Amino acid sequence: MAKEPTTPAGNDGNAAPNGGAAPSLNVLAQYVKDLSFENPGAPQSLINREKAPEISINVNVNANPIAQSDFDVVLTLSATAKSGDKTVFNVELVYGGVFRIANFPQEHMLPLLFIECPRLLFPFARQIVADATRNGGFPPLMIDPIDFAQMFQQRMAAEQVKQQAANTTPPAAN
Repeated sequence: MAKEPTTPAGNDGNAAPNGGAAPSLNVLAQYVKDLSFENPGAPQSLINREKAPEISINVNVNANPIAQSDFDVVLTLSATAKSGDKTVFNVELVYGGVFRIANFPQEHMLPLLFIECPRLLFPFARQIVADATRNGGFPPLMIDPIDFAQMFQQRMAAEQVKQQAANTTPPAAN
């Protein structure tokens, strides 16, 4: 007969080892805030091409508190395909999620909001962009996975440089 796992006395699995409530991250809602697809050269843009268009993709993440433990995290994806100087298509998606974050140490909040929350939203946003480009008459644009941790580190480094520049005062002129 298999042994059932045991927990320390007084710990029912719902409490954190330090005696407080267990940390939790819950998705309360997901939504499309804005979706735009432009195909300015249609129907000529749908004709087979000799070479694939150049595609540039931009990603941005923002987070705002909406209640004590609830946060609105917004992932913005925009992609532009160009052939020479002509735009083949342009797609922009603003995709959001409402997250309830409880019982995490304060120092973990920014990484949760800017790494983990967008990581949870990304697959859904990626599918919406792929569907929009396919429905526009093009092959689906499958955006490569995004390293939100690296984006967060770059953003924090840029903020630190900005803060240091603001704290540095130029010498007074005589």
